[in-house]
Amino acid sequence: MNPKFEAATQTPQELLKNLRALVTEAEKILADSGHEHSETRLEALRERYEAAQERLADYYANAKKKVVAGAKYTDEAIRTHPYQSLAIALGVGVLAGVLIGRKTAK
Repeated sequence: MNPKFEAATQTPQELLKNLRALVTEAEKILADSGHEHSETRLEALRERYEAAQERLADYYANAKKKVVAGAKYTDEAIRTHPYQSLAIALGVGVLAGVLIGRKTAK
């Protein structure tokens, strides 16, 4: 399967599972360092590691884009409706204060 295609369809949990398998395989290769096929296995392991690095970089870039877009949207909403934003923030603060006050009063 193409590593670029895998990056688009793989969840972060699957990626972590694959990375753990990669580490386990690396430990086996190190234990079998006298084996004649260890060089080819090591090269395959390097390729899988590089593919995993690319997928992690893609996940990071996508997450960063989403966070930046959310922050820009929030900033725009606050700037276009400042009084409503203040009222919402005040309401959330009062609600949080009441909930915290109820917990500590008991």
